[in-house]
Amino acid sequence: MKRIYLAAVMLVPLWVSAGGAQEYPLMNMIADRVIQKYQQATCEQLWKKKGHKTDEEKNLIQLLRDDPQMRHAFIDKVAAPIANKMFDCGMLP
Repeated sequence: MKRIYLAAVMLVPLWVSAGGAQEYPLMNMIADRVIQKYQQATCEQLWKKKGHKTDEEKNLIQLLRDDPQMRHAFIDKVAAPIANKMFDCGMLP
């Protein structure tokens, strides 16, 4: 699973630069996995993981920093589900 995620993260810039597409299918796949991860996690798991990032997550963050349009699309997709879960877990005021 981690290998697939890492491969997808590494292929996103290639897909975007090769196609110049407005939509980001690989980013959408990764965003769906991020949303699923938050929805399936318990509040306790989220509290324990808060502030700790895997290498794959760090790579994704760097990709999103390097591509503002992709970052905008990613945040638009994941913000509400993640914020709702964090609110339910008392991680947001």
